Parts: sequence; C-alpha cells; structure tokens
Amino acid sequence: MPKTYKITQEQVAEIKEYRKTIKDKEVDKRFRAVQLRGEGYDNHGIAVIVEAHPTVVSRWVCNYVSGGISALLKRNRSGGGRRNLSLAEETEFIAGFKKRAEKGELVTVKEIKIAYCEKIGHQCGKGQIYRVLKRQGWRKIVPRKEHPNKATEAEIEASKKLTFG
Repeated sequence: MPKTYKITQEQVAEIKEYRKTIKDKEVDKRFRAVQLRGEGYDNHGIAVIVEAHPTVVSRWVCNYVSGGISALLKRNRSGGGRRNLSLAEETEFIAGFKKRAEKGELVTVKEIKIAYCEKIGHQCGKGQIYRVLKRQGWRKIVPRKEHPNKATEAEIEASKKLTFG
C-alpha cells in the first residue's frame, strides 16, 4: 500500500499565510494542492481542483513533507540555455573556420570540437558543436565524388556516338 503523508493543521495555517505572499500561479498551485491535502481531500479530488495529475499532486505533497516550503518554490531548471560562450564569442570563434571553408578547405566537426574544448577548458560532445554551428548558420555539406544520377559508362558512350557520330 502506498505511503500516505499527513499534513497537520499547523502546516495548513503556515501554507495559508505563505500563499498570501505568492505571486506566481504555478507555485501557488503547488501550495494550494498541499493545503487541500491537509484539509482532507484525496489526490484525485485535489487533481481535479488544481488541474494536475494525481501523481503530480502526490509528488508535491511528498516534496513538502520532506523539504518544507522551500521544496515547493519554483526551482531553477538545469537544462538548456546555458552556453559556454556568448553568441559574440561563438561568432568570433567560428570566424577562423569560416574563412578556411570559404577558401575551399575541408573543415570537420572533429577539429572544431578539439579547438572548442580547448577554448572552454573542458570536454564537450559533438552535439554541442552542432548546436553552435546551427546558431551560426552553418549547414552540414559534404562534397560528393560524383553526381548521384550520373549515367552509366555504356549510356555515356551511346550518347557520344549519337552526338558526335
């Protein structure tokens, strides 16, 4: 049987007072769910009221019981938006490779990655380099040896006989 957490009346009073200071709707929703749990509602009833899934409500209650008010406050998300270099620094970094590519030299992601990791001072994955290149407007273009719709040798010879015949 799942563990049920009890919210005391003192905790409910504390949450009610704290909710008066909250301006963020998402944070208030979490506090309201915990408050309703303390007032005797079950997870399904709370989920309908706050428009969330019952397992999410259960998680909020568990977080409150284990961590208090600070556990329900909005957290900084760790994913996305963190770059090692600013956009201007990336542009400056890529400029050298861009000059080489414009001259016709072959520039590979592997060598860009090595230089990038050296610049930032730690290892990174190829995916990060591809994201940098995408932000800088680069595309993955590889020179091909021959046209994919090239005619066979027999067709070329037959065409020469008809043309120069």
